[in-house]
Amino acid sequence: MSKNAIVSFKGIKDINAEIALTGSKSESNRALIIGALSKGLVKVNNLSDAADTVILNNILNQVSGHQDTASCLTVDVGHAGTAMRFLTAYLSIANGLFNLTGSGRMKERPVKLLVEALQQLGAGITYAGQSGYPPLNISNDFKQATRNIKIQGNISSQYLSALLMIAPSLPQGLSLEITGELTSRPYLEMTLSMLEEAGIRHRWEGNTIHIENQDFKESNLIVEPDWSAASYWYSIAALADQATVILPNLKEKSLQGDSKIREIMVPFGVRTSSVPNGITLKSGTSVAIQEVLDLKDCPDLAQTIIVCAAAKGLNLSFTGLETLKIKETNRILALQQELAKIGVVLKEENEVYTLNCDQLSFPEKITFATYDDHRMAMAFAPLSLFIKEIEMEDYQVVEKSYPDYWKDLEKAGFTVKEV
Repeated sequence: MSKNAIVSFKGIKDINAEIALTGSKSESNRALIIGALSKGLVKVNNLSDAADTVILNNILNQVSGHQDTASCLTVDVGHAGTAMRFLTAYLSIANGLFNLTGSGRMKERPVKLLVEALQQLGAGITYAGQSGYPPLNISNDFKQATRNIKIQGNISSQYLSALLMIAPSLPQGLSLEITGELTSRPYLEMTLSMLEEAGIRHRWEGNTIHIENQDFKESNLIVEPDWSAASYWYSIAALADQATVILPNLKEKSLQGDSKIREIMVPFGVRTSSVPNGITLKSGTSVAIQEVLDLKDCPDLAQTIIVCAAAKGLNLSFTGLETLKIKETNRILALQQELAKIGVVLKEENEVYTLNCDQLSFPEKITFATYDDHRMAMAFAPLSLFIKEIEMEDYQVVEKSYPDYWKDLEKAGFTVKEV
């Protein structure tokens, strides 16, 4: 049963904290798949403790220990969307019969383009429920029919990453042509960089990425702390009266596209400086933002940035948000409903999303819904710097990506009490 929590911040709105963030969920999940494909040659350090990563790790251990390949193994990813996409590809070339399923919401999230690409390659995948959606039945009769695949780039970069990670294990390798606009390019570059660290070479020519059949090398993938998790601290620094937040072990040059939060938050008044053991955030004066913010390459930052902008009364416009509609929830609709509670309108017109904060007001007490979405909880919690008491529904949903979020807020002076 889900539980709620009261989040508040009493006293002077000055934040002074050092927060050690968990390993990147995005890097961890890719590292786990690469490690499994390498059959033990690739080791992984500093794995995320996010629920999605724990689930994926447990499933991969379950699959590797499944000896009776003639019987069907049910694999349940729960809410873990990345695990669903990556495992769809991974299990297609694994030895065994699998029923890949997930939560009710997971069964509403499309996988058609990825399934069709794998079927063209030669995978034995059929739908166990509604066509185009999980659950999936996956057989062990993979016989490669082609190496040339076309797939849209504007739906989910995880489809592309899933295909690229299995590419070196395919007898003919893979030539993956990306059609149309590429969304979340940094995530694709992360996948290729991590494969490179594990000894896998690629060629990216025009819109096509080529990976030949080749062996992984013995290597060690070290997972950087999570820049997505860092984004909530940027929001807190932007909303506090004064803030100094130290985030150890984050790299100035990161594989993670969400490291773009450094530059996005400069006009919000947050300055980032590199220190020997990581980075330090300091609050300062906001400046006017004239341009439309394009979040196409970092959609996981959208909720954090939009809620922060709304709280500061900034009537900003955003693009690159279309993939938010097929995440853990319809994140656009969820934002519209929850921002309305503080008098803010998020209007959509021709894929441009604009905030109207003219009626912004902060009540003494408010309840925010989270929609089974970890990022909703973490994006709205910093508003307790303005609202005396926030009741956060299903507050433990943060376990999906940042299990220590509430403990870390308490380190920074917030109060979090379960109700």
